[in-house]
Amino acid sequence: MERYNVTGMSCAVCAGRVEKAVKEVDGVTSCSVSLLTNSMGVEGTASAEDIVMAVEKAGYGASPEMASQEKRSAKWADEDALKDRETPKLKKRLLWSLPLLMVLMYFSMGYMMWGWYAPDAFENHVFLGLFELLLAAAVMVINGKFFTSGMSALLHRSPNMDTLVALGSGASFVYSVAELFLMILAQGRNDHETVMKYGMDMYFESAAMIPALITVGKILEAKSKGRTTDALKGLVRLAPKTAVLLKDGKEMEVDIGEVGVGDIFAVRPGEQIPVDGIVTKGSTSVNESALTGESIPCDKSVGDRVSAATINTHGYIECRAERVGEDTTLAQIIRTVSDAAATKAPLARIADKVSMVFVPTVTVLALITFAGWLIAGRTLSFAAARAISVLVISCPCALGLATPVAIMVGSGVGAKNGILFKTAAALELAGRTQIIALDKTGTVTEGQPAVTDIVPLGRDSDELLMLAASLEKNSEHPLAKAVMAAAEGMELSEVTDTEVLPGSGIRGRLNGREVLGGSLRSMAAKGLADDSLSRQAEELAAEGKTPLIFAYDGKLAGMIAVADRIKEDSAKAVRELQGMGIQTVMLTGDNERTARAVAESAGVDHVIAGVMPEGKADVVAALKKLGKTAMVGDGINDAPALTVADSGIAIGAGTDIAIDAADIVVMKSRLSDVAAAVRLSRATIRNIHQNLFWAFFYNAVCIPLAMGLYGIGMKPMYGAAAMALSSFFVCMNALRLNFVRPHDPSHDRSKNMVSTEAVEKIVSEITNKEDNTMTKTIRIEGMMCPHCEASVKKALEEINGVESAAADHTAGTAVVTLSAPVDDDVLRKAVEAKDYKVLGVE
Repeated sequence: MERYNVTGMSCAVCAGRVEKAVKEVDGVTSCSVSLLTNSMGVEGTASAEDIVMAVEKAGYGASPEMASQEKRSAKWADEDALKDRETPKLKKRLLWSLPLLMVLMYFSMGYMMWGWYAPDAFENHVFLGLFELLLAAAVMVINGKFFTSGMSALLHRSPNMDTLVALGSGASFVYSVAELFLMILAQGRNDHETVMKYGMDMYFESAAMIPALITVGKILEAKSKGRTTDALKGLVRLAPKTAVLLKDGKEMEVDIGEVGVGDIFAVRPGEQIPVDGIVTKGSTSVNESALTGESIPCDKSVGDRVSAATINTHGYIECRAERVGEDTTLAQIIRTVSDAAATKAPLARIADKVSMVFVPTVTVLALITFAGWLIAGRTLSFAAARAISVLVISCPCALGLATPVAIMVGSGVGAKNGILFKTAAALELAGRTQIIALDKTGTVTEGQPAVTDIVPLGRDSDELLMLAASLEKNSEHPLAKAVMAAAEGMELSEVTDTEVLPGSGIRGRLNGREVLGGSLRSMAAKGLADDSLSRQAEELAAEGKTPLIFAYDGKLAGMIAVADRIKEDSAKAVRELQGMGIQTVMLTGDNERTARAVAESAGVDHVIAGVMPEGKADVVAALKKLGKTAMVGDGINDAPALTVADSGIAIGAGTDIAIDAADIVVMKSRLSDVAAAVRLSRATIRNIHQNLFWAFFYNAVCIPLAMGLYGIGMKPMYGAAAMALSSFFVCMNALRLNFVRPHDPSHDRSKNMVSTEAVEKIVSEITNKEDNTMTKTIRIEGMMCPHCEASVKKALEEINGVESAAADHTAGTAVVTLSAPVDDDVLRKAVEAKDYKVLGVE
């Protein structure tokens, strides 16, 4: 998406006009204009020159936000781009207008209505009228922007809010000038009664007060709009300005734009990390709250990643720069929040359609009001006042700001909590979610095996763990790494003659005696597994765990169970999602037994196991028929499903492909943040509804009031004051989103629920469909763990005609789904090539 700055817009009508003009340019596939940030996002192949020309022809100004890639790299976090340049101009106009307005109001109302003191010359009403004319004209000239912008928009056949202000103020002035001329004629005839009558009917004070009050409203609006971008400004301020590079053994402080990929930089305690990198020397704790919202510092040592704008709390470290400029994590967060503000939520379409016809409709209503009161027999002065009030009380800005201000604040609150919404549509759609499909590994679970149970026989737990770790320390197997992690800090013994037995386990010698480790099946084949241990192993396997049996000197030493544990917050997060009326479905390529064990621990409603990557996308597509469906995942295999889902949610620790395919990214890799994202989205949708209701309600009530339909004769200046406050109200209401606590489930409500039976029916249909396909079951000896399962699965799926394969080491089988006939010998050879033994093919 290419970004442009747009100038000259004053209301939603302007934004709609610019958007329409750019969409008509050849090569533009989409365009979204933000009145809030005066920016425009354009996608397509059209040149910048053509786009700028289209905007200028529509009567506005435009310029590319950043002219080149080099400029983006050097100036990706320029806070000056967010600076409010309009408010100082508005304040200056108001300060020049106020003294003149005070004098005008003193004589037009204080002297004429309340008898305040005035020099004798003002007793001549013609003199007073000329004096008011000069003061009103001066105020109108000072606020001439309304008139030039409004008339320009009218000439371009796209009248906007400035047009209404210009027409209202101009009509008051012209009408008053006409009255003044009639006064002069009456005075020439010595008709003092008529002079008095015309003197009371002039609206010079309204002509001046209308643009002044609208200016006050614009200042309030700009102030509140500025506060909606506080989160984005805060992120920009976090950007480091300098870095300390190490070159030829010397430290050199350089501008952040001079840091390149591969440079080595140093960070001392209390300093900001300048760019994303990898620690090459030293260890420390890093405060990452600026990016993730997590207040507890994270330990970092050699090989760990660090991110720009985080704080080194105590240790000296040296790092190698990996991502610089606009490629850093902070820059991507800023770009995501900014892009979300530049896009439009589906709810905005209603306001956009109304805004495009709003000004012409109001103008017609003003003419009808004027003619209607004249026909009803009221005076010209009364009819003109009502028509002018209609023009100045109507407010298209409230409609135009109702959605974008809420989106900006909601996106900012999300960013502060480590939740990134890539577009306004993503922020809106997340709150409408009715079904959430969850990947298992790395999403519900940690994604790394860990020791869960230790069952010693004839020794204590520490002795068994030390024995197992001593044997496994030279193994690269994922399960061995889990055992080593559990034994961290222990003093291990030296095991010699270590030998990995493919498909069977590992053996070595400790103190001259044989040490063995392996699966229940391999150890039972050696006569080293009794009935009691076998029953315990089966129970652990039923829980989705992998039991590892160890023996020393021909005797059982015990059993250690390893599993991919569910994350600490997964069960709580699932309960929160269910509390919001959302059905949860876990999709995994893992075997049925393990999948159901994990789902039961996490409390997930439905499970579909043995699903291939393309199958996940098909499942999500089927669930979408029941209601709005979100997919949560972290791997490459989740990318198709993330793209198909109504809302794709990527866990932040996942792959770049998954993050790129997603609509929402949760930076902390916590499932509870998914619930928080839905909660924040719902709060934002409520806020948008409130804003839209107010915008429509205000105009629906105030326009008839200004027309005089309620029997109240409103002065035009009061209408201008009401209009000025309307947009301010919308902005202030949006700012209430800053008080939303995304992780607080106390106010959750179930709504738009999809029935459990409907989802279960879809799950059953998918499961039965898989059961009815052409399958073969291969009985295999030697699989010990999920790593073995993955090896067998990959070997089988490389065979032409094999659509998918699902291996289960606990059952000792692999089930292959065939798209074409495949000979049994071909399947057998593929498995045995991985050093496993095939017992049969059925």
